[in-house]
Amino acid sequence: MQKGCRMLGDGIVGLVGNDFNIRRSLEDLSRPTPRRVFALAEALRRGRGVAALARSTGIDPWFLAKMARIVALRDELAASGAPREPLLRRVKEAGFSDPQIARLTGATEEEVAARRRRLGVVPAVKQIDTLAAEWPVRTNYLYMTYQGREDDVEPLRGEKRVLILGSGAYRIGSSVEFDWCCVSAAAALRRLGYAPVVVNCNPETVSTDYDMGHTLYFEELTLERIHDIWRKEKPLGILLAFGGQIPNNHALACARAGIRVFGTQPEDIDRAEDRHKFSTLLDELGVAQPAWVEVTSRREARRFAAEVGYPVLVRPSYVLSGAAMRIAADDRALEAALRSAAEVSREHPVVISKFIEGAKELEADAVASRGTIVAVAVTEHVENAGVHSGDATVVFPPQKIYLETVRRIRAITARLAEALSITGPFNVQFLARDNEVMVIECNLRASRSFPFISKVSGVDFVDLATRAMMGEEVQPVPTPLLDLDYVGVKAPQFSFSRIKGADPALRVEMASTGEVACLGRDLAEAFLKAILSAGFKMPVRREVLLSIGSDRDKVRFLPSARTLRDLGFTLYATRRTSEFLKAHGVPNVRLYKIQERRKPSLYDHIVPSRLDLIINIPLGYDRRELTDGYIIRRRSIDFGIPLITNVQLAELFVKSIATRGSEALGIEPYDAYVTGGTGLTRAMGAPEPAQDEGTPGMVPVTKGAGVRGRSNRDAGRRRLERLVPPDQAVLA
Repeated sequence: MQKGCRMLGDGIVGLVGNDFNIRRSLEDLSRPTPRRVFALAEALRRGRGVAALARSTGIDPWFLAKMARIVALRDELAASGAPREPLLRRVKEAGFSDPQIARLTGATEEEVAARRRRLGVVPAVKQIDTLAAEWPVRTNYLYMTYQGREDDVEPLRGEKRVLILGSGAYRIGSSVEFDWCCVSAAAALRRLGYAPVVVNCNPETVSTDYDMGHTLYFEELTLERIHDIWRKEKPLGILLAFGGQIPNNHALACARAGIRVFGTQPEDIDRAEDRHKFSTLLDELGVAQPAWVEVTSRREARRFAAEVGYPVLVRPSYVLSGAAMRIAADDRALEAALRSAAEVSREHPVVISKFIEGAKELEADAVASRGTIVAVAVTEHVENAGVHSGDATVVFPPQKIYLETVRRIRAITARLAEALSITGPFNVQFLARDNEVMVIECNLRASRSFPFISKVSGVDFVDLATRAMMGEEVQPVPTPLLDLDYVGVKAPQFSFSRIKGADPALRVEMASTGEVACLGRDLAEAFLKAILSAGFKMPVRREVLLSIGSDRDKVRFLPSARTLRDLGFTLYATRRTSEFLKAHGVPNVRLYKIQERRKPSLYDHIVPSRLDLIINIPLGYDRRELTDGYIIRRRSIDFGIPLITNVQLAELFVKSIATRGSEALGIEPYDAYVTGGTGLTRAMGAPEPAQDEGTPGMVPVTKGAGVRGRSNRDAGRRRLERLVPPDQAVLA
C-alpha cells in the first residue's frame, strides 16, 4: 500500500507522513474521495477505532487493521529520533521509504540510507510466483522487499545490462505513448547486444510483458528503489529519456548517487528544466520567448499583468499535464487562477507568462548526437495556442504554415541541441504568429508525439535516439520529413461522458485520456478518419446547433456556416449567433433559452432525435459552470451528441466534409502509405532486427478517395451521405 501511494505522485511519500491538507476528506469518511485513504490513516492516528471506521465506510476491518499498524509504527518512529536496527527493520518491512523516515525523524534521506545499509537493513530480490506455488517457478518478474533476507536470483555476470525506467501509472498526461518509447528502446538495446533491465509498476503496459526486457522489476519509480536495483544489478548505466517526466525528474539525483546516465547529461537536463537557466540560455542565443515572471504574491502577479497586458497564463511549478494552469483575462480571473495554483503547489512559486493570442502552436521532435541533429520532425496543432498540446489535434507534416517558419524552427532546434550538448531525444514547443517564432519550452526526453511521428514518417526516432545514447555512430536522416505525399493526423479522445459535471471545453489543462492517428492522401481525409476513429459520429441528418461566443469567432466562422448551408444542413443557433448569421444572409432557426419559456427551446432540441452536431465556441477563457454555454456542452455530452468547442477545429471539420470525395472512406494497409519505413532506419546504420521482433507499434490505417465535388446543396447532401454510409456511421 505504501508503494502504491507513492506512485500516485503529487509529492505523496506513503500512507502517512504527507503534508497536504485532508480536512475536507476527514469531514465525511463515508464518502469515497481521491484522498480518503489518507484521511482514514489520519482518523486512526486521532483515535478513531477500526470497528467504527468499518461501519461508517463499509471497508473490511482486515484492511483497516493493516493501516492501523502503519499508523502505530509512524508514531513510534516519530518518537524514536534515530531508530535502532529492530525498529528500522520493522518500519522498512511496513513499506516506509527513506524520505518518509527522514521526514518523520528529522534526518536527511542520505543519512537514513547510509544508516540502514550500515546496519544491514537492505531489501532482497524476490521472484513473482506465476504458478501459484504448484511447481518451481523460473521467471524474470522480480520485485524488492524487506520481508526477506536472501535473493531468489543472482544477477548473471558478464552481460551488458542497461536500466530502463518506465512511465509508471497511466494517467492524463502520461500514458501508452511513453510505454511505446520504452518498448522500442528495449528492442533497440537488444539489437545492439545489451540486456535491458526494465523498471515499471504498471502491469497494463507492454514494457512489463515477460519478453520485453531481459529482467523486469515490478517496482516503484523512486530514487531509493532505483539505487537499490543499481546496487544489485550493477548495470552499465541508465536510460531516463523514454518514460516521460517521472524518470527525467531523477536525472540530477542519479548523478549525485553515482548512477551513470546515458545520453544527455543531468546538468544539461537541468539547464532545460530550470526555467531561469533555460530563459537565460534563450536570451544568450537570441531566441524569442514570451515574457514571464516567477511570483510569490498576488501583488507581484497583478503588477506583471499590468505591465504586459492581459491575457496571461498562470502556471504552478512542478505539475504534470498543465494541472491547475489557467488563462486569465482580467484581475478577477487572475485572482481565481492564483487560488487554484496555490492549492496544487503550496511550496513552490507560480509562473505567470504573457499569453500570445491568435498564435499557432508547433512542435519539433528531434534526436541529436553529441549536439548535432540527427532527425527532426515539425508538427502543427490545428487549434491555436490555449489548448494543451496533449489535447490538440496534431498534423504531420504541417500543412498550413509558412516554409520560412519551418526553417526557423529547425534552425532554433539545432542551436538548442548544440547549446545543451544533447545526445538522445528531445522536444521543443513553439508559438508562431505572422511568421515570428517564440519558444515555449524544451523537454530533453521523448515526447508523447514520438510514436506518432515515427509511424507517420517510417523513421523509428526511438531507435535512433537509443543508438546515439549508447555511443553508436548515427547518420542524419537523409530526408527532411516535410515533403511526404500523405498526411498523418493525431486526434485526442476524451472521457467526459464518464465524468459527471465536467465541462467538455478544451483549455490549457490537459483532459484527454487517449488518442488515435490515421493517414490520408490529404489533410481532410486523414482528419476525418482520425476523428471517426476517436468515436466522433458524422452528422448524417445534417441538423446542427451553432453557438459562438465572441464576435471575432463569429466573423471567422461565417464562411463555414455558409458552407454548411450549401451542404444541406439545417442551422439552429442561439440568440446572438442567430442574429449575426441572419444579418449576413445565412438563414437559421433561433433556439430560445430555458428561462425564456419560448419555443423552439434549447432544452427540447439538445436531444439525439433533433440534433446530430453541436458547435459551441466558448466566450473568452473563463469557463464557469451553470452558464448557458456550459449547459449546452454538458447536455450534448450527456446525450451523446457530437460536440466541437474550438473554432479552428470547427473550420477544418466543415472544410473536410465539404471537400472529401464522393466515395466512402476505404481501407488500405500501412505499407500503402509508408513504403520502406523500416528500411530508412536500417539505411542509417541500424543493425538488422531479429526475425521475430518486427517493427513495434506499426498498425494498419485507413485510406479514402480523392477530392472533388460541387458546391450546390443537393450535391452536398449526396456527398455527405456517400462519405459515411448508413452502416458505417461510426468507425472505431
